[in-house]
Amino acid sequence: MLSINGLDVFYGESHILRGVDMEVPAGSVVCLMGRNGVGKTTLLKAIAGALPARGGSLTYFDDDITKTPSHLRAKAGIAHVPQGREIFPRLTIHENLLIGLEARTDRMNEVPEFVFDLFPVLKTMLTRRGGDLSGGQQQQLAIARALVSEPRLLLLDEPTEGIQPSIIQEIEVVIQRIRDAGDTAVLLVEQYLDFARSLGDTYYIMERGSIVAEGETQNLTDGIVHTHLTV
Repeated sequence: MLSINGLDVFYGESHILRGVDMEVPAGSVVCLMGRNGVGKTTLLKAIAGALPARGGSLTYFDDDITKTPSHLRAKAGIAHVPQGREIFPRLTIHENLLIGLEARTDRMNEVPEFVFDLFPVLKTMLTRRGGDLSGGQQQQLAIARALVSEPRLLLLDEPTEGIQPSIIQEIEVVIQRIRDAGDTAVLLVEQYLDFARSLGDTYYIMERGSIVAEGETQNLTDGIVHTHLTV
């Protein structure tokens, strides 16, 4: 589904991503891990089109999207749930979800019911403002807003960060259901190792803007974790 080849990304003159290669197969969950500040969030922003590539390429369903604007990537089925959630705090839950419909190409103007099946708590408080929700509820809203567009590729940036354990479990179940349906691939940036191991089919580990280890998640050994992830 997504093939990244030799991707270079800069912030100003700072070289952040250095020759990144990655494959995200259709219907899979790929976990991207690494210590803080190694470039994981930058990679997701580059895939979503929020940051330009200065070298390398991004191929999505055989189409070169390296220079494609972010709004066209969204309409092509790439949805991004950023770190920190970035919901609209003064809008209601319903209004936040309606914004997600803008990425659709079929002119649907109602929130699809499957979103409330995944996150039933949201349906019970549609008129509540996003800023009045707990951190965990805001994370659920951010994921639901992305899913409203029925994406083919879902980019999740640390969905468990600062979230209470009960909602972490609910988000894990949602990702499992997405994976099991087989229609959407998930690229998951995650620091919580048990969460990543339970969901991921494959993993990549970054250091200093480069991929330094990869493989099937079932083969992610304690030795690899100690070498590349332990602080």
